[in-house]
Amino acid sequence: VQLQASGGGLVQAGGSLRLSCAASGRTFSRYAMGWFRQAPGKEREFVAAISWSGGSTDYADSVKGRFTISRDNAKNTVSLQMNSLKPEDTAVYYCAARMEMYADPTLKDYGMHYWGKGTLVTVSS
Repeated sequence: VQLQASGGGLVQAGGSLRLSCAASGRTFSRYAMGWFRQAPGKEREFVAAISWSGGSTDYADSVKGRFTISRDNAKNTVSLQMNSLKPEDTAVYYCAARMEMYADPTLKDYGMHYWGKGTLVTVSS
């Protein structure tokens, strides 16, 4: 599986951005997907995950109510709508795939198997 994230950029605090991740492979619809981020000088952290069907989602407490993860299995894409952005949301955002129907929060990085290159989101104050 190859993953390509896009949509990052510079935005003012309070603004919005929509990240997209395009996935290759015919089995995309069987995979759980996730978004993670890594801020400068910090470790990578979980942001959001979505099950194979889109019926189950999970969010980090820091983004609940502001970010929404979704997927389109017909187009092999997963998106992250980010609203009410804060300077602390500044990071490189990565999309990831798990070869299971659901992400597993008990595992490191929610058990993700594949990672794409990141896209930089910068939120100015």
